[in-house]
Amino acid sequence: MNRALAVLAASLAPLLALPGSAFADQALAQAKNCFSCHAVDKKLVGPAYKEVAAKYAGQKDAVDKLAAKIMKGGSGVWGPVPMPANTQVNEAEAKKLAAWVLSLK
Repeated sequence: MNRALAVLAASLAPLLALPGSAFADQALAQAKNCFSCHAVDKKLVGPAYKEVAAKYAGQKDAVDKLAAKIMKGGSGVWGPVPMPANTQVNEAEAKKLAAWVLSLK
């Protein structure tokens, strides 16, 4: 049993190291299936979140731009695979997700 707890603790360590709101925002991304196409630090179907954060770094309207892309989808920015609209994400959630992505450096 102690070994199982150690394995569980080791697997949760990266999440537990996140500040409280970042943990909640990552949980929102998981709940909305964002990790089906994206990862924090590597390209999957779509770009890594850290790549997105770097591309939009310093842009004052980045949260609004990304929130719109999250909700409406987009194409051509990161290659030939379009990002579909995420109709299950409302505007407040999209802004929260966009701010979380932009916080990743």
